[in-house]
Amino acid sequence: MTLDLKIDGPDHDNRADDLVQGVLGRENDRPDGWLKVKGTATYAAEEAIDGLLHGFLVRAPKIGGVSFGNLDDIRAMPGVRTVLRDKRMIRNAAQGMANEAPVQGVDGAEYVGQPIALVVAESFEQARHAAQSLQVDIEDEKAPVDPGSVEPEEPDDKKSSIGDLEQAMSQAAFAIDQIYTTPSMISAAMEPHAATAEWDGRTLTLRGSLQMLKFNRNELADSVGLDPENVRVLAPYVGGGFGSKLGISADCVAAALAAMELERPVRVVQHRRQVFEVNTRRSETRQHIRLAADAAGRLTGLGHEALVSNLPAEAFAEPVVQGSHFAYAATNRTLGVKIARINRPAAGSVRAPGEAVGVTAFEVAMDELADATGTDPVELRLRNIPDKDPESGKPFSSHRLEQTLREGAAAFGWSRRHDAPRQQREGEWWIGTGMAAAFRVNMVIEAEADIRLTKDGATVESDMTDIGTGSYAIFSQIASELLGLPMDKVQVRLGDTAFPPGSGSGGSFGAASTGTAVWLAGMEIRQQLADRLGCAERDLSLQDGIATFSNQRVAVAEILSNEPLCGHGHVQPGDAAEKVRQATFGAHFAEVAVSDVTGEVRVRRMLGCFAAGRILNPRTARSQCHGGMIWGIGMALTEELTHDRRDGHMVNRDLAGYHLPVNADVPPLEVHFVEERDDWAGPMQAKGIGELGICGAGASILNAIHNASGARIRDLPATPDRVLAALPE
Repeated sequence: MTLDLKIDGPDHDNRADDLVQGVLGRENDRPDGWLKVKGTATYAAEEAIDGLLHGFLVRAPKIGGVSFGNLDDIRAMPGVRTVLRDKRMIRNAAQGMANEAPVQGVDGAEYVGQPIALVVAESFEQARHAAQSLQVDIEDEKAPVDPGSVEPEEPDDKKSSIGDLEQAMSQAAFAIDQIYTTPSMISAAMEPHAATAEWDGRTLTLRGSLQMLKFNRNELADSVGLDPENVRVLAPYVGGGFGSKLGISADCVAAALAAMELERPVRVVQHRRQVFEVNTRRSETRQHIRLAADAAGRLTGLGHEALVSNLPAEAFAEPVVQGSHFAYAATNRTLGVKIARINRPAAGSVRAPGEAVGVTAFEVAMDELADATGTDPVELRLRNIPDKDPESGKPFSSHRLEQTLREGAAAFGWSRRHDAPRQQREGEWWIGTGMAAAFRVNMVIEAEADIRLTKDGATVESDMTDIGTGSYAIFSQIASELLGLPMDKVQVRLGDTAFPPGSGSGGSFGAASTGTAVWLAGMEIRQQLADRLGCAERDLSLQDGIATFSNQRVAVAEILSNEPLCGHGHVQPGDAAEKVRQATFGAHFAEVAVSDVTGEVRVRRMLGCFAAGRILNPRTARSQCHGGMIWGIGMALTEELTHDRRDGHMVNRDLAGYHLPVNADVPPLEVHFVEERDDWAGPMQAKGIGELGICGAGASILNAIHNASGARIRDLPATPDRVLAALPE
């Protein structure tokens, strides 16, 4: 049976608070944790498969037309089985949930590092040697590689204007008009992109490092020319994604085509430099931010316009101003995104696309406005909280920014802050604090899940993935709570398109979307149990395998006998988004030390306070916030993907040159959650948390640098040379 839900309005039932198993909303271990610690959780490149061949991607050294000078010699090398040159190979990783066919073709290279062939051999070493021996001839073409060198596109659907911002700026008591830049960034997940393909003459089976299987199956089927029903994708364990694995990548399609041609299983694993060059990056941004305020510091005008880049024919554009549409009230507003079409690796979603860079720059501008008006930064934000969506006039489904600001400030000790810069010194180090608000859109997408209840326990199934975020844990908790079972009696099976199509992992919608489908499947089983017992579902209490109803107690196994119960949950977003503005909110606080000798910045402590509906598992939620805050440290201080301005190639294309925060860079991180229930978010009242933690985290550090040393950094990251140059004389 199926329980369908279309989220068209609020759910005031608050049913989750009535359940008695006591695991939902509690800290619980991840069921997959020990499997990963012991090495028994197999990833895309770890399954032992008989007859396995190995593929190695060949990539373009320049932009232009492609040909090979020694193909026959390469094909004759020891162990080589084929050199795949197929127009069905994809140019770059797909964006994922866009439902668009990947851009295909290998006759020409549109960026340095683009996959143009696959060498397949009996061993990995043979494949790599042959691939590196292949002579690649490029008919060199001039192509734009710098966003500033081309006239950008200005799509109408990416710009909006209300009122008269120019007049608001001219009449403002205080105004900020500045340019902020953020560099290109990369996901660089721990597990490299990998794919293992098998073909039995009818069905293509792919083990991939992927986030969104129901979309990935369609993308792969479209690429290789199969019906989706003849494609099965498996990804039970994924070692991180952060958006880079939303869509199928070049290894997936190449492995599939080779397996179909050779009729043997083929594995393709990207090495770290390929991970950087072949998959989607975050676009660099140039953000023009204008703020107009009255004498009390209340915004009268708000402008946020951004320039981003992408390859020709790519639909994605970094939605930089996404959070600025609803963050603060202002009558006069101009927002927009321009796209420069250039020949660098494709830009796509990286954790918290849009707000990650947009909120960061905007919150630095708000700090500058606080300085200009002489207003405490927390107070400035409190004064500008909108009571409804500033542009559409829709009510907010819930709004807890004020609570996160106040509770975060109290926990951090914000009241002890020095208002003026350069007031506290320890040797060569200036000490200061900064803060920023956090905003992130929230969404639910269509998802399905099954639960099967037997006398031995319950099994949950969905093609949903766990990319390290805790899906296995959360779905175990939901089923355990609804069915009154200890968590060790619940088995969760994920990452297989043979299971019902979940939401996939992306956009922070996984727990709320697929989790709601699991909830609905569990509620369907509860109703079936109640029907067997002759009571109302609401009067049925399930705890530790015992059903209590009408002053009676009976074991659930007894009710079932040998007849298992099955529930199928199906959730769809409905038109709730047309009625309310739904978002998550937070506040970041940071303390830094800045050396006036070297320009080095050390983050000494950070605190984040977040509101994201019902927190299903504080442990996994806190872990996600820690990850976002650490990414904020990297964004503020170290991360910068550099492209050569002559041909667009990546200069720092590995973890030696691309500087991520390491343990020594990360101070103690404190995370607080504001109690919240959002009735518009579905029956669990849960919202996304994974990406909220990065939004504004870097801005709190940049603002703390200014408070400590007087250096205002508008071009990220705040490397020592930039800090030294910005220090006051």
